[in-house]
Amino acid sequence: MTEPAEARPTSFSRVSLAMMAQPSEANLLGNVHGGEIMKLADSTAGAVAHRHSGGPAVTAAMDEMTFLEPVHVGDIIKTYGQVNWVGRSSMEIGVRVEAQPWGNAADDPVHVASAYFAFVAIDPDGRPRRVPGLVTESPDDVRREREAQIRRAHRLARKEEIDQGRDA
Repeated sequence: MTEPAEARPTSFSRVSLAMMAQPSEANLLGNVHGGEIMKLADSTAGAVAHRHSGGPAVTAAMDEMTFLEPVHVGDIIKTYGQVNWVGRSSMEIGVRVEAQPWGNAADDPVHVASAYFAFVAIDPDGRPRRVPGLVTESPDDVRREREAQIRRAHRLARKEEIDQGRDA
């Protein structure tokens, strides 16, 4: 593997995407399907991972996605993503999803979902490649990094326990 660029600050790769919820993305109640929100969150996380790693990165896992409020047809959906933690070739990307009724800019956006993705940077042959380190810039960044390490430890412990059960 080639050596990655020097460590990058959390602000280097932050990404925000937005879209208006369309009827084709909704169920019969007029609520946007969770899968549509997941897709937008994954696209946001992918852009963050690509920026931070300086090249292609693929979704390895979605650790968690929590839906807090419904999103309705016509709402403006905004996502905010950033790198929370970096390993050798993997990264955790956190994505916050907000919605705002399109007709009233005075309404405060509502936090409707949060998600955590694990991405792996890949080389042209599809093999993992090293990524730059992460420089935290705020107390919130430090908290996000610590929480990401906890999620990673839980993910690895869960995998180990499942593997042990299958070997028995």
